[in-house]
Amino acid sequence: MTLVWRLALRDLRRGGRGLLLLAICLFLGTAGLAGIGSLAASMIAALDVDARQILGGDVEFNVSQRRASVDELAAFARIGRVSETLSLRGMASVGGAPVLVDLRATDAAWPLLGRFRLAPGALAERPHGREIAIAPALADRLGVKPGDTLSLGRARLRVIGLIANEPDRLGAGFALGPPVLVDFAGLDATALLQPGSLYESHYRIVLAQPGRAPAARDAVLRQFRGAGWSAKLSDQAAGGFRRGIAQLGQFLLLVGLAALAIAGVGVGSGVAAYLAGKAKIIATLKVLGARSRTIAAIFLAQLGVVAAVGIGAGLVVGAALPWIVTAFAGSALPVPPRLGVYPVPLLTAASLSVLVALLFALPALARARSVPAATLLRDTLSARRWPSLGVFGGMIVLIMALIALAVATASDRWLALGFVGAILALIALLWGCGVAIRAIAARLPRARRPLLRLAIANLHRPGAQTDRLVVALGLGFSLFVALAVIDSSLGAELRNAAPAKAPRFFAIDLQPDDAATFTRAVRSAAPSATIEALPSLRGSIVALRGVPVSAIKTLPADAWVLRGDRTITWAARLPPRNAVVAGRWWPADYRGPPLVSLEDKAAASLGLKIGDTITVSVLGVDVPAKIAALRKIDWGGLGLNFAIVFSPGYIEEAPHGLLASVYAAPASDGAIARQVATALPSVTLIRVGDVIGQVSAILGQIALAIRAAAAVTVAAGIAVLIGAVAASGATRRYDAVILKLLGGSRRQVLGAQALEYAILSLVLVVVALAMGSAAGWYVVTQVFKIGWAPRWDVIAMTLGAAVALTLGAGLAGSLPALRARPASALRDL
Repeated sequence: MTLVWRLALRDLRRGGRGLLLLAICLFLGTAGLAGIGSLAASMIAALDVDARQILGGDVEFNVSQRRASVDELAAFARIGRVSETLSLRGMASVGGAPVLVDLRATDAAWPLLGRFRLAPGALAERPHGREIAIAPALADRLGVKPGDTLSLGRARLRVIGLIANEPDRLGAGFALGPPVLVDFAGLDATALLQPGSLYESHYRIVLAQPGRAPAARDAVLRQFRGAGWSAKLSDQAAGGFRRGIAQLGQFLLLVGLAALAIAGVGVGSGVAAYLAGKAKIIATLKVLGARSRTIAAIFLAQLGVVAAVGIGAGLVVGAALPWIVTAFAGSALPVPPRLGVYPVPLLTAASLSVLVALLFALPALARARSVPAATLLRDTLSARRWPSLGVFGGMIVLIMALIALAVATASDRWLALGFVGAILALIALLWGCGVAIRAIAARLPRARRPLLRLAIANLHRPGAQTDRLVVALGLGFSLFVALAVIDSSLGAELRNAAPAKAPRFFAIDLQPDDAATFTRAVRSAAPSATIEALPSLRGSIVALRGVPVSAIKTLPADAWVLRGDRTITWAARLPPRNAVVAGRWWPADYRGPPLVSLEDKAAASLGLKIGDTITVSVLGVDVPAKIAALRKIDWGGLGLNFAIVFSPGYIEEAPHGLLASVYAAPASDGAIARQVATALPSVTLIRVGDVIGQVSAILGQIALAIRAAAAVTVAAGIAVLIGAVAASGATRRYDAVILKLLGGSRRQVLGAQALEYAILSLVLVVVALAMGSAAGWYVVTQVFKIGWAPRWDVIAMTLGAAVALTLGAGLAGSLPALRARPASALRDL
């Protein structure tokens, strides 16, 4: 081994530039994987470290549309220090159009963990009585500052400062408006709490022994079973955000893995080109008595050194990505990453890169060790040889290890398995296409035009890189198409998020007795407005077929209807935008035992069918109901839709409010908001456009992340193309010299090679269009759950740019061959 290392390092110092492509490809692939993994891990770590502060305690108990009773408060106090907050929505104004706000009322004990801070210039540390603290965004929108007053509900409140830090803001969940804070006296002054108002009560508890939180939670839930309570522990804080990070990180890691696969093709091309240039050195070593095993060890050592440099540099960049993102875009992140080095994503990226490098370099190493000693006497092209059974076996082992590692480290293992399988299948398909192109080109009639005849001959001659070019370009083109489909579909979702048939407003906290006043206020501002109003209250499914949900060990991943409280309603007739797909709707005059209708997909996720029973907890009362109908709902119109609809009768006795949707011309938005705020200050209007704006912002961030991942893929594709051109450098040089000796001009030589790359590109455009569109459709419709709306003009421009890049890189790589001097080249033939 001492001799092997000495020869390897000596040769590497003299001619190691040939392995630069290997280092670049591994650097790009490793940096992408390590960076995505490190950023996701740093954000999850921030959630884990600050989980108690994000939640606001060790355990949180939540209930809808009521506050805790005396007995319940006593039970909370027995297990630790308690803080109570109420969350609801309201409309704030200073005389103009009111603005939707996310209101929280807090007690004196809040926050139990962390510190609430107002920005410098505040008039007090926290609001008391008819005082309010508001978000800076709201201050800018309303044009207010500390000391000014604003209207909220039926109260005039004095602004004491701008919120700088709410320690549990992330744990509070999705907010439709900027946050504002009052105490309970201020909440009472607003008169926003009415029978049937939609609000949630939160009770955070800090335990003397945080490790006992699960037992304390279970004891309280058992004691008040059926009272409508739900509970969260600190490790469940910001659950939706945590799931979003995991899902987006999973998708980006898969894109990074695809980029690594493309880089692997570049590794194979680069290693093949490097070892082809070492043919005479290999032959010399064999003449001097070196065994094939020793020769393979020498070049494997060289590849190992260069690969270690490329992978190491990629790991450094990947590990530094959380710092880079924090420095340049930290304020845009919902939670600042916890800066540090995370070994798991780095080790995963390094292991995957090593496996990919070995997999694609193994065939070239096998060919190198079989170079005959007679190469010293002649430099003719050797016959094409298939790898031995041992090499095939080694490649299969590497593929299995690659699949196992990619799947084992994925959060969604079935998705990862399908993705890796699709990549391997695509590589096999493209390799088959390359073999077919060689075979077809060899059997085509001889073209009359010399340049076309030469271009076709280049596709099938001995030593042609057609199959490798097809794999490299096909992977790159397919991924470019898939990313263009995803990006354009996301763009369409952003542009079309508000369908023309969507309402302008949703009204919540509307009392049944105020329905006529609400209608008059809306019609006074927009006489042609259409109003749709339905009763509503909050409830949660607590049992399926008589089995408590808490007793079900594993809930389906898509059982969203079981997560927390849901808004429910009742109706005598089938609501608009609904269609019964199973069972029958109850008669309009039905007054028997409670019946219920569920959304068909929600029922399917829970395995429920017609005749099954569910139990819904409404204001602490369990209401069992038999499923009478399953409905398909048109959610796209953004109208009033409910996954759970009861039959009239028993459920009507519960205190409830009304939900209303207002359909009107966009120009009347301001007038409607002002009239409703004047007539009914306690009614909250949610502008549909504001909700869509928040969704659009989230989709925009996803699109930006996809474009960033695509940049790595594009760079890897360019490196692969350069590697494929370099692998055929000796053959290109040979052709150029012969053609120039026969009188050919540079333009003709370049024209023949341009035709060769153009033929390959046009064939691969068709393959990539089919494969990339299919992959993009799956991601858009099954992963992101949005409409498939690709822009074919964007896809065409993407493919055109890819073809142009291919031609440019191919011709640029051929220029060194054109500069070869015939005299010196002929001496080497």
